[in-house]
Amino acid sequence: MVYRTRTYIAADWDNDSNAVQQLNYWNDNKYFSLSFTNAHDLQQARDSSLNCSIKRSLGERLDASHTFVLIVGNNTKTVRSGRCQYCNSYNSYGGYCARGYSVDNRSYIEYECEKAVKDGLKIIVLYNAFKVDRAKCPDVIRNVGIHMPMWGYGSNGQAVWNYQNVKTALG
Repeated sequence: MVYRTRTYIAADWDNDSNAVQQLNYWNDNKYFSLSFTNAHDLQQARDSSLNCSIKRSLGERLDASHTFVLIVGNNTKTVRSGRCQYCNSYNSYGGYCARGYSVDNRSYIEYECEKAVKDGLKIIVLYNAFKVDRAKCPDVIRNVGIHMPMWGYGSNGQAVWNYQNVKTALG
Protein backbone atom coordinates (compact mmCIF):
# COMPACT_ATOMS: atom_id res chain seq x y z
CA MET A 1 0.00 0.00 0.00
CA VAL A 2 1.30 3.43 -0.96
CA TYR A 3 0.78 6.21 1.54
CA ARG A 4 -0.19 9.52 0.00
CA THR A 5 2.06 11.91 1.90
CA ARG A 6 3.95 13.80 -0.78
CA THR A 7 3.43 17.05 -2.65
CA TYR A 8 3.53 16.83 -6.43
CA ILE A 9 4.60 19.97 -8.31
CA ALA A 10 3.69 20.34 -11.98
CA ALA A 11 4.70 23.24 -14.21
CA ASP A 12 5.84 24.33 -17.62
CA TRP A 13 9.48 23.61 -16.77
CA ASP A 14 10.75 25.61 -19.74
CA ASN A 15 9.05 28.86 -18.76
CA ASP A 16 8.14 28.65 -15.06
CA SER A 17 11.13 26.93 -13.48
CA ASN A 18 11.77 30.12 -11.48
CA ALA A 19 8.53 29.55 -9.56
CA VAL A 20 9.39 25.88 -8.93
CA GLN A 21 12.84 26.90 -7.70
CA GLN A 22 11.26 29.47 -5.37
CA LEU A 23 8.92 26.85 -3.87
CA ASN A 24 11.86 24.52 -3.30
CA TYR A 25 13.90 27.37 -1.79
CA TRP A 26 11.15 28.13 0.73
CA ASN A 27 10.82 24.43 1.51
CA ASP A 28 14.57 23.85 1.98
CA ASN A 29 15.34 27.05 3.90
CA LYS A 30 14.92 26.71 7.66
CA TYR A 31 14.04 30.42 7.91
CA PHE A 32 10.65 29.70 6.31
CA SER A 33 8.00 27.42 7.77
CA LEU A 34 6.88 25.99 4.44
CA SER A 35 7.35 22.23 4.56
CA PHE A 36 6.49 19.50 2.09
CA THR A 37 7.98 16.25 0.83
CA ASN A 38 8.52 16.55 -2.90
CA ALA A 39 7.08 13.64 -4.92
CA HIS A 40 9.75 14.21 -7.57
CA ASP A 41 12.35 12.84 -5.15
CA LEU A 42 10.97 9.37 -5.98
CA GLN A 43 12.55 7.25 -8.72
CA GLN A 44 12.61 8.76 -12.20
CA ALA A 45 11.67 7.09 -15.48
CA ARG A 46 14.59 5.14 -16.96
CA ASP A 47 13.57 5.42 -20.60
CA SER A 48 13.36 9.15 -21.16
CA SER A 49 12.82 8.71 -24.90
CA LEU A 50 9.27 7.42 -24.53
CA ASN A 51 6.54 9.79 -23.41
CA CYS A 52 4.50 6.85 -22.12
CA SER A 53 7.40 5.76 -19.87
CA ILE A 54 7.66 9.26 -18.49
CA LYS A 55 3.88 9.41 -17.89
CA ARG A 56 4.03 6.05 -16.10
CA SER A 57 6.73 7.46 -13.81
CA LEU A 58 4.70 10.64 -13.25
CA GLY A 59 1.70 8.48 -12.40
CA GLU A 60 3.69 6.58 -9.75
CA ARG A 61 4.71 9.85 -8.15
CA LEU A 62 1.13 11.14 -8.26
CA ASP A 63 -0.01 7.89 -6.62
CA ALA A 64 2.26 8.70 -3.65
CA SER A 65 0.96 12.27 -3.39
CA HIS A 66 -1.65 13.89 -1.21
CA THR A 67 -1.33 17.38 -2.68
CA PHE A 68 -1.06 18.46 -6.32
CA VAL A 69 0.45 21.89 -7.01
CA LEU A 70 0.23 23.30 -10.52
CA ILE A 71 2.20 26.42 -11.31
CA VAL A 72 0.42 28.31 -14.07
CA GLY A 73 2.31 30.70 -16.31
CA ASN A 74 1.64 32.29 -19.66
CA ASN A 75 2.12 29.07 -21.65
CA THR A 76 0.88 26.35 -19.28
CA LYS A 77 -2.39 25.69 -21.06
CA THR A 78 -0.76 25.43 -24.49
CA VAL A 79 2.27 23.27 -23.64
CA ARG A 80 2.27 20.16 -25.85
CA SER A 81 5.31 18.30 -24.50
CA GLY A 82 4.38 14.72 -23.70
CA ARG A 83 1.94 14.15 -26.53
CA CYS A 84 2.58 10.97 -28.50
CA GLN A 85 3.01 12.99 -31.69
CA TYR A 86 6.24 14.35 -30.19
CA CYS A 87 7.63 10.94 -29.18
CA ASN A 88 10.23 9.24 -31.33
CA SER A 89 8.18 6.01 -31.28
CA TYR A 90 5.06 7.58 -32.77
CA ASN A 91 4.22 6.58 -36.35
CA SER A 92 2.51 9.65 -37.80
CA TYR A 93 1.44 7.85 -40.97
CA GLY A 94 -0.55 5.18 -39.13
CA GLY A 95 -1.19 7.11 -35.91
CA TYR A 96 0.16 4.37 -33.65
CA CYS A 97 3.06 3.72 -31.30
CA ALA A 98 5.79 1.75 -33.05
CA ARG A 99 6.54 -0.03 -29.77
CA GLY A 100 2.94 -1.19 -29.26
CA TYR A 101 1.91 1.20 -26.49
CA SER A 102 -1.45 2.97 -26.54
CA VAL A 103 -1.45 6.46 -28.02
CA ASP A 104 -2.04 9.28 -25.54
CA ASN A 105 -2.35 12.74 -27.05
CA ARG A 106 -2.40 14.58 -23.73
CA SER A 107 0.56 16.72 -22.74
CA TYR A 108 2.36 15.90 -19.51
CA ILE A 109 0.53 18.77 -17.80
CA GLU A 110 -2.89 17.63 -19.07
CA TYR A 111 -2.12 14.08 -17.91
CA GLU A 112 -0.99 15.25 -14.47
CA CYS A 113 -4.01 17.52 -13.96
CA GLU A 114 -6.53 14.89 -15.06
CA LYS A 115 -4.98 12.23 -12.82
CA ALA A 116 -4.88 14.58 -9.83
CA VAL A 117 -8.59 15.36 -10.21
CA LYS A 118 -9.52 11.71 -10.84
CA ASP A 119 -7.54 10.57 -7.77
CA GLY A 120 -9.10 13.25 -5.55
CA LEU A 121 -5.85 14.96 -4.59
CA LYS A 122 -5.86 18.31 -2.79
CA ILE A 123 -5.36 20.76 -5.67
CA ILE A 124 -3.50 24.05 -5.39
CA VAL A 125 -2.99 26.25 -8.42
CA LEU A 126 -0.29 28.89 -8.05
CA TYR A 127 0.00 31.56 -10.73
CA ASN A 128 3.46 32.79 -11.65
CA ALA A 129 1.87 36.22 -11.79
CA PHE A 130 0.36 39.04 -9.71
CA LYS A 131 -3.21 37.87 -10.21
CA VAL A 132 -5.21 34.73 -10.80
CA ASP A 133 -6.10 34.28 -14.48
CA ARG A 134 -8.11 31.07 -14.80
CA ALA A 135 -8.12 31.40 -18.60
CA LYS A 136 -4.46 30.29 -18.48
CA CYS A 137 -5.29 27.25 -16.35
CA PRO A 138 -5.98 23.81 -17.90
CA ASP A 139 -9.73 23.29 -18.19
CA VAL A 140 -9.90 20.22 -15.94
CA ILE A 141 -8.77 22.19 -12.87
CA ARG A 142 -9.89 25.68 -13.80
CA ASN A 143 -12.66 25.60 -11.18
CA VAL A 144 -11.15 23.09 -8.74
CA GLY A 145 -9.07 23.68 -5.63
CA ILE A 146 -7.34 26.77 -4.32
CA HIS A 147 -6.06 29.37 -6.82
CA MET A 148 -3.51 31.93 -5.65
CA PRO A 149 -0.98 34.35 -7.24
CA MET A 150 2.69 33.87 -6.33
CA TRP A 151 3.71 37.49 -6.83
CA GLY A 152 2.89 40.65 -4.92
CA TYR A 153 4.31 44.05 -4.13
CA GLY A 154 6.69 44.72 -1.28
CA SER A 155 6.52 47.70 1.05
CA ASN A 156 8.72 49.66 -1.36
CA GLY A 157 6.43 48.91 -4.32
CA GLN A 158 8.80 46.41 -5.92
CA ALA A 159 7.70 43.02 -7.25
CA VAL A 160 8.34 40.24 -4.72
CA TRP A 161 7.49 36.57 -4.33
CA ASN A 162 4.43 36.40 -2.08
CA TYR A 163 5.46 33.80 0.48
CA GLN A 164 2.37 34.36 2.62
CA ASN A 165 -0.02 33.61 -0.28
CA VAL A 166 1.81 30.38 -1.06
CA LYS A 167 2.01 29.33 2.58
CA THR A 168 -1.71 29.99 3.01
CA ALA A 169 -2.55 27.98 -0.11
CA LEU A 170 -0.40 25.03 0.91
CA GLY A 171 -1.75 25.33 4.45
